[in-house]
Amino acid sequence: MGEEETMQQPAAMDGPPNADTAGAESKTIPKSGRERVAEDGSLTVYSKRSERIRRKKRRSKPSGEDRSFLDLPFDILIHILGFIRPSDVFRLSRTCHALNTFLLQEHPALLARTIIQRRYSCLEKCMRLPALLSDIRDPDLRDLVQHPERQKKLEIHRRPYYQHVSPPNPSLVCTCMTCILRWNLLCLAVDFAHWQDNLDKGDPLPIIPRGKQPRWNSQLLSSHEAVVLNAVNPAVSGCASPLWYAAILEAHLASTVRAISRHSANKGNKRPRFRMTLQDMASGTDTFLERSGPPSSDFPFHRDNYYMLEAYLPNRCWLKEKGRWGYMPAGQHDTDLEQIRRWASWWTKPASADRVVVVGDLGLPRSEGDN
Repeated sequence: MGEEETMQQPAAMDGPPNADTAGAESKTIPKSGRERVAEDGSLTVYSKRSERIRRKKRRSKPSGEDRSFLDLPFDILIHILGFIRPSDVFRLSRTCHALNTFLLQEHPALLARTIIQRRYSCLEKCMRLPALLSDIRDPDLRDLVQHPERQKKLEIHRRPYYQHVSPPNPSLVCTCMTCILRWNLLCLAVDFAHWQDNLDKGDPLPIIPRGKQPRWNSQLLSSHEAVVLNAVNPAVSGCASPLWYAAILEAHLASTVRAISRHSANKGNKRPRFRMTLQDMASGTDTFLERSGPPSSDFPFHRDNYYMLEAYLPNRCWLKEKGRWGYMPAGQHDTDLEQIRRWASWWTKPASADRVVVVGDLGLPRSEGDN
């Protein structure tokens, strides 16, 4: 009687095997009723269907740990990623959280430096990043840069004279002449890239009356300014700021290639231009721009200049004796700051032999003869 109760009690339990019996899947499952009952009274389920499920689980069991290309040595990984374009880096960062962290948070500066050196070494020297006002460590010099008298002289850069470039924010970006030019060049590169489809198709660019700023153009300039701010200000884009700068260089190189191709197809255009081969176009690098070609002297002050604009590479000149291009030094920003210091001393004008009048509140000392 007790034996029959022992056989009937687990017969009602038609559930999966517990942890004690799960490890015995690799062994031959007993078929007799007595041997299917464990010591705790549980029943090992056995049928053709359950046996097929067990075999399927054994076949689908992974043979080892999951691997990804992030497991490669760090130097090799950076070397591989250095061959892709900045826009592809942003696309790749959207594939998974691990790649997003690695590309945009942990190593964006190193990755951007590797890509720029390999692809945009020429454009980097032509279009440098402007300095932020917070980068000026000397508080007195920072106050001189923001002095009202000096900012009043720079109002021409904030008037709606340029309809294709947004003026820099003087409370954020350094307003020395070098940084203003750098800011304008980055905004120009983004705007020039925006209108490439119209230029390729021959569609006329919209005409804006002088001094006017329609709503669509204001929104367009705001979007372009946001792109430049991502490249200039790490507080906006975070650690990915260098990659945004590399993306602007990529866009300007693409615009330059399309412009040269467009004008080369015009057989009536006999102007000198950079020699560009099909290999140069496919390479995605600016190496061919190191060859001799027409200089970029005038800033395109209007979108009408885009029609004839080909390779706009400012801040360099051709050194005929050396057979290469000479570039504006990267330290020109510091030179401009020293000129601002001298400008501050110019505002101290002697009123008499023993008196010095200080114009404005520049914090400069008066002479001993001043009352």
